[in-house]
Amino acid sequence: MAKEVTSRAENYSQWYNDLALKADLAEQSAVRGCMVIKPYGYAIWEKMQSILDGMFKKTGVQNAYFPLFIPKSFFSREAEHVAGFAKECAVVTHHRLMNSPDGKGVVVDPQAKLEEELIVRPTSETIIWSTYKNWITSWRDLPVLCNQWCNVVRWEMRTRLFLRTAEFLWQEGHTAHATAEEAEAKANEMVQVYADFARNVMALPVIVGHKSPNERFAGAIDTLTIEAMMQDGKALQAGTSHFLGQNFAKSFDVQFTNKEGKQEFVWATSWGVSTRLMGALIMAHGDDNGLVLPPAIAPIQIVMVPIYKTDGERSSITARMKEMKLAFEVLGHSVKIDDRDTLRPGFKFAEWELKGVPVRIAMGPRDLEAGTVEVHRRDTLEKETVSVEGLENRIHNLLDAIQKNIYDKADAFRKANVEKCDDWEEFKEKIQQGKFLLCHWDGTTETEQAIKDATKATIRCIPVDSFVCEEEGKDIFSGKPSHRRVVFAISY
Repeated sequence: MAKEVTSRAENYSQWYNDLALKADLAEQSAVRGCMVIKPYGYAIWEKMQSILDGMFKKTGVQNAYFPLFIPKSFFSREAEHVAGFAKECAVVTHHRLMNSPDGKGVVVDPQAKLEEELIVRPTSETIIWSTYKNWITSWRDLPVLCNQWCNVVRWEMRTRLFLRTAEFLWQEGHTAHATAEEAEAKANEMVQVYADFARNVMALPVIVGHKSPNERFAGAIDTLTIEAMMQDGKALQAGTSHFLGQNFAKSFDVQFTNKEGKQEFVWATSWGVSTRLMGALIMAHGDDNGLVLPPAIAPIQIVMVPIYKTDGERSSITARMKEMKLAFEVLGHSVKIDDRDTLRPGFKFAEWELKGVPVRIAMGPRDLEAGTVEVHRRDTLEKETVSVEGLENRIHNLLDAIQKNIYDKADAFRKANVEKCDDWEEFKEKIQQGKFLLCHWDGTTETEQAIKDATKATIRCIPVDSFVCEEEGKDIFSGKPSHRRVVFAISY
């Protein structure tokens, strides 16, 4: 039957790994810390990519591509930025190999040392802003709204499929503006695009907010984030959007002539989401039977399984299913007929359940004769026998209901695990249980760091939606005056 998956209650971490591997999303590669994204996993990522790409383009953003390699000197131009990434950088020092003297392998050719070492892209602000200098001279050249879909390398020591790998896939938007107001508006616009995608496509309730100074992107003046709660109560940063001010423009001397004929430095944003969203999908919605995919992101929304004993039954049932498939596709749904004759129906049911396909339709000889099918919904595991008459509209509405139900379930879980907390001893106990705690903070990095050192909890964000947090109180740790609550949690 099904490939067994460890239960969440038994070992949540192992459950996650089981789903990533056994649902054919990804596997470890021969390269330490890197993963192979398998076709089914990549199909989900492609759907995310396609939907997000369309959302970006509606805001005026265009796609471009910038080099994988960045001259090391570029990083030294923005001190805070280099400090944030220095420990994660992979460095290219030579450009050629040669046969080893003993003839048993290859070694680096000592004569092929690069004049300047190259950093393998951990993020692209520096290489992009060196390029923007060539593109921007006048206010007429602004704004520049570019995004790139690419891979990045951050040399992680402890890796986990999708959540933290040495190489991962992402998109990174980089925009240039004539005024601070325009840049801040763009950073806000893009974090709302991410929130819209998370909520309405991934069925993931997220909190939009500002990062605290300790948690900001290296080199940013302000970082906006969407924070999601996983089923173990931990937080996952699902996307970020940064207002970079003029830091990178000044580092790379990107100036423009304004309408008054004066020279000014450009204002910048950057924003990105990555294959970490795949991890969010697993941990927010999966159950002990496998993945539970929201229909909006599922590469296969409907799987059809014919049940037969003879070749004649197989032929007639499959022919009827092909007609039904066309009707579903007219309504825009992705459908697969699983007519493999090497597996029994029970194995197929278990496999598609593990892979999280939202709706499964089964038809046998009696169903064909009676004009019925068995419909199974993945989110609740309920099944019923229904008429094929009007089935396409019934399934269309069912997929909408499944999408809503998956969101509502995740939202209810989050609401049940968010609490206000005003006592330090209570905080230390509850934060370990897996909760988002709304607590007063005095606004100092010293207090923030002390709380992290004591509990591993961090300020996930200063919310701008989801919770009303503006109120007077006392800091949960220091007891100093506070004007607002913030979201504390232990994160991935």
